[in-house]
Amino acid sequence: MDNWDEIRTAFQVARLGTVSGAADVLGVHHATVIRHIDALEKRLGTKLFQRHARGYTPTEAGQDLLSVAQATDDQFIQLAGRIKGRGESVSGELIVTSIAGIADLLTPVMISFQDKWPEVRVRLLTDMRIFRLDYGEAHVAIRAGVAQEEQDNVVQPLVRLRAGLYAARSYVDRFGHPRSEAEFEGHRFVSADLATNRAPFHRWLRSVVQPEQIVYAATEPAALEQAVVDGAGIGFMLAFRAAENPDLIEILPPREDWDSLLRLVTHVDLHRTRKVQAFVAHLKEAAKDWKLCR
Repeated sequence: MDNWDEIRTAFQVARLGTVSGAADVLGVHHATVIRHIDALEKRLGTKLFQRHARGYTPTEAGQDLLSVAQATDDQFIQLAGRIKGRGESVSGELIVTSIAGIADLLTPVMISFQDKWPEVRVRLLTDMRIFRLDYGEAHVAIRAGVAQEEQDNVVQPLVRLRAGLYAARSYVDRFGHPRSEAEFEGHRFVSADLATNRAPFHRWLRSVVQPEQIVYAATEPAALEQAVVDGAGIGFMLAFRAAENPDLIEILPPREDWDSLLRLVTHVDLHRTRKVQAFVAHLKEAAKDWKLCR
């Protein structure tokens, strides 16, 4: 692992997915890229990429290398900027990871950030797993709840999302309108597929209804909301979205213990970089206009 040129080459291949793309970025011949990859795999004794007709896809080992190399590359860029005395520019790749289900809030923010800083390339990543900021998998994370964070992470509150229990008018016409938890018997419900889902309202729902009453389950928030809108059953929706749909009927109003507190998380090594600070400030300012989230 003492040859940074080979590691940097592997990083670019993993990021871009092709030998030719990596060669263009690095300013070398494509044969040099292949030689670096082969030498690094031989030295490590494992395959870093799956080769196929469309290019190169990182293996699990390749993903690990990509994560570490991303963080190292960012740190080298920052160091070079400081040494040259010109500071860090707001440019290059900005990776934001977020809980699923709020892309409609975040995408306009990221696009307006690009309007302000056109040299930035943005990536918004959502997944069931938690991205590791200490491995350089993302610059900024938007997470929910009060889960324990790594000690090297900087955590700031962002906004509180309110959720209520709703049903489509078509559902109420067929099955009636329960006025309280005591009238839930015989009703159909929509909920997250995983019992380990950390959303407080899904945990509450699973504690008050029978498993067989959950007739539609999914891991994707958009699918759950669509199922409620289409009349599959009673389910939770973010209050600001439900307010926009006149065909939804509020079964139970939002409760404070159903709220999701969104947290803004950055790693201490990147927290004070100009790019991250610029995006964090931009996001906080934009969140002030999310009035229906409060």
